[in-house]
Amino acid sequence: MPIKLPSDLPAFRVLTREGVMVMSEDAAARQDIRPLRIGLLNLMPKKIQTENQFARLIGATPLQIELVLIRMTEHRTRNTAAEHMESFYRPFAEVEASGEKLDGLIITGAPIEHLPFEEVTYWDELRRVFDWTQAHVHSTFGVCWGGMAMIHHLHGVQKHLLEEKAFGCFRHRNLAPASPYLRGFSDELLIPVSRWTEMRQGEIDAVEGLTTLIGSDEVGPCLVEDPGHRALYVFNHLEYDRDTLKQEYDRDVADHISTRIPVNYFPEDDPSRPPSNRWRSHAHLLYGNWINEIYQSTPFEIDAIGA
Repeated sequence: MPIKLPSDLPAFRVLTREGVMVMSEDAAARQDIRPLRIGLLNLMPKKIQTENQFARLIGATPLQIELVLIRMTEHRTRNTAAEHMESFYRPFAEVEASGEKLDGLIITGAPIEHLPFEEVTYWDELRRVFDWTQAHVHSTFGVCWGGMAMIHHLHGVQKHLLEEKAFGCFRHRNLAPASPYLRGFSDELLIPVSRWTEMRQGEIDAVEGLTTLIGSDEVGPCLVEDPGHRALYVFNHLEYDRDTLKQEYDRDVADHISTRIPVNYFPEDDPSRPPSNRWRSHAHLLYGNWINEIYQSTPFEIDAIGA
């Protein structure tokens, strides 16, 4: 089954061109099945790019998915047209007040990791989101800063500033081959990383119930399972496109920000040569496995989530 998207959402056209099965809202309404409702709380400045990345991954499963785009209520983005936000996004306060439920929720990263969590302008509302998920979302997936923020709120795990940005494609190890979230994974894999902060393995190990599924000797823990809160936290970026790190590097160069060439990314470390996507298959496996686990365990009556 395909992913259900509004036909005028840019991701509809992008995914259709790529051959991903996409269904209009009218066509989806004619199918006598319940789609999985997956929310995307999009905290990234480039909203449309992020929509495309996650819609591509969750739309590759054989299930019908309804993507619900959510934004922080008062925060206004400067990088995406107001018309786009008004047309396709719902403020969290509206979703919260409606009492509705979601089978899954992805909370993205945000380029604010230099700030203490408590200094983020929407921190209080984001804490409400985390608490709300426990009764209204069957499974939550926190990504990069979103994952760091959620594990901090729920368990008090701290993020730590790095002396140098972790930037590039780093080798990671599959630490839990029997995990249903890692079905089909290789023993080792390459994952894009772009962050100025880290979570430390020892502090995660000190919290009862948390299990690290993927980790790296160079850049630390990557994917952490939190079954007690029906959550996963991933601190790196399997959802990135082939050229996302290049865009970040080119932006820093254009802004005269001192930055090193992303590790193990450009062929022979030559920024003039196009990079290759060497993580795409594992990205599809991870999000496909997550969707499958939701499908296997979420209540048939969506109102029973959290009951």
